[in-house]
Amino acid sequence: MLTEAASTPVGAERRALAVAYSGGRDSTALLHATLVVADRLGLRVVALHVHHGLSAHADEWLDHCETQCESWAASGAPVELRSRRVTVDPAGSGVEAAARHARYAALAQMAREAGCDLVLLAHHRDDQAETVLLQALRGAGMAGLAAMPGSIERDGLNWARPWLNRPRTEIDRYVAQHGLAHIDDDSNSDSKYARNRLRHDVWPTFGAAFPQASQALTSVAAHAQEAVACLADLAVVDLHALRREGGLNRSALLVLPVHRRANALRHWLAETSGAPVPASLLHRLLAELGGDRPARWPLDADREVRLYRDVISIDRVAMKSDTEPVITSVGESADTTSALDVCVTAPGRFHIGAWPGLLSVESVDADARGVVPLASLGRLQARPRQGGEQFQRAANTPPRALKKQYQAAGVPPWLRDGPLLWCDGHLLFVPGLGVDARWHAVHDSATGVPCCSLRWITSDGSTDGRLHAHD
Repeated sequence: MLTEAASTPVGAERRALAVAYSGGRDSTALLHATLVVADRLGLRVVALHVHHGLSAHADEWLDHCETQCESWAASGAPVELRSRRVTVDPAGSGVEAAARHARYAALAQMAREAGCDLVLLAHHRDDQAETVLLQALRGAGMAGLAAMPGSIERDGLNWARPWLNRPRTEIDRYVAQHGLAHIDDDSNSDSKYARNRLRHDVWPTFGAAFPQASQALTSVAAHAQEAVACLADLAVVDLHALRREGGLNRSALLVLPVHRRANALRHWLAETSGAPVPASLLHRLLAELGGDRPARWPLDADREVRLYRDVISIDRVAMKSDTEPVITSVGESADTTSALDVCVTAPGRFHIGAWPGLLSVESVDADARGVVPLASLGRLQARPRQGGEQFQRAANTPPRALKKQYQAAGVPPWLRDGPLLWCDGHLLFVPGLGVDARWHAVHDSATGVPCCSLRWITSDGSTDGRLHAHD
């Protein structure tokens, strides 16, 4: 029997907490220690085991965990085991990072299903020291040196590491004292992993030369965590003054000292994109944001950072979908410098000659604003901008030069590419501006005249009008 008699009344619902349980030495000790006090505190303990499928012994480890928990439960311990098999895809991030991501996602899902809001993790002081040293060797900043927090709220759960200030030797003594059986992960001796090389090849000599190394490095993590909190608070103050509709004011950002500029930009990018910011992107932005022309910087596969009219924004770019309409080519041309006859007879998406991008034609009600009769699209001509073109943005307003209309509408340069569409010698559609007001269809919906709206989709997926990350 692991615990004293239960103090929770018979039939009463016990509050549950979870312990991440791999079956290894550290998690076995933590699970056992938790069970020692769980019963008298009226707690139910859920052991969470993740089967990564990376080792030939993974099934044996799961069997061991099941047998151990069944044995403890038979002795009266309030424990149950839940397990989840995951698939680890190392593409892009590597095996260690991919396995960690899959593990935490599985742990969170199992904990919620078990009704737990607290998950205990068995990391100890030596793990923390190794993490700090590895992050330093990778050139990490404060966030990296902060290593693992003692507790954190994430995914709606509280994650806690109660032994983060306890050395590995104490856990070894605890395991020996209680005769706890545990598994040994064969990957822990594989030197292809940086942590294993540090632990087995470097740390013995390093620790002998500096006996207080693990304690000192743990203190470094604590100091870094304080610094990270202070930097976050400073970013809140600076960003409050920098925010504009759709992004950040570039001029106001450039007034800040470079260290505060970097801090504010880093936090805004992470907050807006929902992901850590590559140091290479941050350095490039700091070096290039002072330019006087519109600019774009790739952020990830779906988004990019853009600068236009003194506003820094994050915008979506092309996103592939299995449900996208079929794309049809209309008109044959090897260049974009000459006029091209185009015939569109039905809604859809169309490549127009060699112009990069797509014309999107969608059916709409005839009384909608800014639409044209579908029949007009059967006799189109696509032309490049030549200068002198006049465009009317709305009824009862005068036509003006395209350049002035673009400026008035705030259309960035990357939405201006594409052909001008003409019909019967009159300008019909301009990428980035839409349908010329002189061509707005004025039909009663009862007449049944098929009408459509037009959009130009650039080669990177942007459309008429800006698409911000919060849309």
